[in-house]
Amino acid sequence: MLQIIEKLLSEVENFKAENKEQVEEFRLKYLSKKGELSKIFDEFRMVPNEQKKEIGQKINFLKQTAQAKFEALQKNTASTENDSLGNIDITLPGNPVELGSHHPISIVRNEIIDIFSRIGFTVEEGPEVEDDWHVFSALNFPPEHPARDMQDTFFIEKNPDILLRTHTSSVQTRVMEHTQPPIRSIFPGRVFRNEAISARAHCIFHQVEGLYVDTNVSFADLKQTLLYFAKEMFGNHTQIRLRPSYFPFTEPSAEMDISCSICGGKGCSVCKGTGWLEILGCGMVDPNVLTNCNIDASKYTGFAFGMGVERIAMLKYQVKDIRLFFKNDTRFLKQFEAAK
Repeated sequence: MLQIIEKLLSEVENFKAENKEQVEEFRLKYLSKKGELSKIFDEFRMVPNEQKKEIGQKINFLKQTAQAKFEALQKNTASTENDSLGNIDITLPGNPVELGSHHPISIVRNEIIDIFSRIGFTVEEGPEVEDDWHVFSALNFPPEHPARDMQDTFFIEKNPDILLRTHTSSVQTRVMEHTQPPIRSIFPGRVFRNEAISARAHCIFHQVEGLYVDTNVSFADLKQTLLYFAKEMFGNHTQIRLRPSYFPFTEPSAEMDISCSICGGKGCSVCKGTGWLEILGCGMVDPNVLTNCNIDASKYTGFAFGMGVERIAMLKYQVKDIRLFFKNDTRFLKQFEAAK
């Protein structure tokens, strides 16, 4: 055992460490519960009584030497690391982290949601990959109906009954199937249409649709709701007009225009000299749609509307190319930091 102690003493005295990891290695090897010193003390119990005094003194000396060595190594590596900092002023602030800005589509979407939330509309969402029933059939689009040609659809090749939704009206269908009136909700989400990408159109865009179903809901309620929205979004001076139109799921149907915020209704290049800008479609929910969704059309009536978020954002911020919303060009996006 004396030879083992002498060997360990030599190792301890000659051990060198250049960093904290090596100091920890020293501690684990010699001073830990499973270290060499612990093993020596366990074996000490087997030493004959006549040798205990001599070997005990050697073990204690080894222990004191190892402990002193450990403390010296700790001190030396700490001072070395401090020296490596050189003349760095640690009180200086760190490098600034540049924060991103909200996307204009998110800004406008959240503003639309906030406006309708103030008058009692809840927010509902649904799947982007849908079936034919919820996107078309339940909404008065029977098979081979020419109205299906109004929207160029991405169908799943292996199952033509599955498609990427072309409008968030599919969420209206789902809500009406599982909820009895009164229903007052908006449906924001991403939609897909097989269209050529240009400055005015994209194959991916965002919609916010709305639905109100209850007893005695009238077209006057629809008009007042949309007038409130237009004034909140574009300013209290904004006027609206409703033009007759056609949608399979509403009757009567209308397109809504707002007075041009650029020229004040006098006529400019943005409104093509008319003084008006089209922003959404709307109408009274067709009784067939209510019946398809298990709602009593003899008792309840309702209105629905839908708008493109990109369209609203383009008008609000005077953006002339819809593709800018999808390019993630930081020079474009940084312009909306103040709008957060």
